[in-house]
Amino acid sequence: MRILSTLISFGLLGYGVHWVNLKHPDYKYKALEVINSGNFHTLEARYSSKQIMDFNRKQLLKDDNHKYLPSIEKFSPYLLMEVKYSQSDQQTQEGLILWDLLDGEMVINTNHWEKTHGFSDCINANVEKHEFKVINAIAERGGIIDRDSLVRSLQIENDLLANWIDRCRRKKLVVQTGNHFRLHLQNPRLAIKPETIIDDRLVTKDYKNAERISKRYSHSQIKRIAEAAFGQDFTIKRSLDVYLPIYCVTIENPDGSKHTSYWNAINGRQLHFTSVIE
Repeated sequence: MRILSTLISFGLLGYGVHWVNLKHPDYKYKALEVINSGNFHTLEARYSSKQIMDFNRKQLLKDDNHKYLPSIEKFSPYLLMEVKYSQSDQQTQEGLILWDLLDGEMVINTNHWEKTHGFSDCINANVEKHEFKVINAIAERGGIIDRDSLVRSLQIENDLLANWIDRCRRKKLVVQTGNHFRLHLQNPRLAIKPETIIDDRLVTKDYKNAERISKRYSHSQIKRIAEAAFGQDFTIKRSLDVYLPIYCVTIENPDGSKHTSYWNAINGRQLHFTSVIE
């Protein structure tokens, strides 16, 4: 009886692990992080908090009555993916993509920290592959296209096109104006090469005393939108959690109130507040 009970317990445990891996694959990565209590990967900082505070002193400290409080280093979550892809009739290419797990956008270049704009809307709307064909066709024309050009670009029947467009409109991603369709985004940036220009080294940090910001988007959400956006020849070979070091610079005002700004340790520039979620 004890042997049977043990076998049943192992069976239930095995099923539970399989169910979690199938339904909630990101739970697996969280469990692995707990097990691996050693180091995590981060991009190597080019600037110290002191350098940033000294360089931006005039901007941050209005007068001698304002003062710096000790800065805090935090680590912002990204997903680094090794990918291969082909565009048009070009040969297969391989590269790396760095994707922000806070704002849902892809980094185009780590030197200036340029990013896409629009992928987070697509993730939140749960966009399907065929819907992304419409979005890509419009994006490749600068964000607006007429119906005839859209039909020629997608090479599909009018009824099917109408269905795809209607789905995109209901998800608030496409707007129709007369015979034209445009992306329902301000300054969209989606028609890009699926590769991040990275000129930085990966280093490791000890988990101890390292404050990592919680992820807003999961691995599966990012991988799903990347595969939908970049077509059938796009493949993710492997992926890795990577963190961006950022500095929280706090100013104490004369009345005792405090203001905190966030700074990218790679390029020394201030981060937009929506890129940092506490």
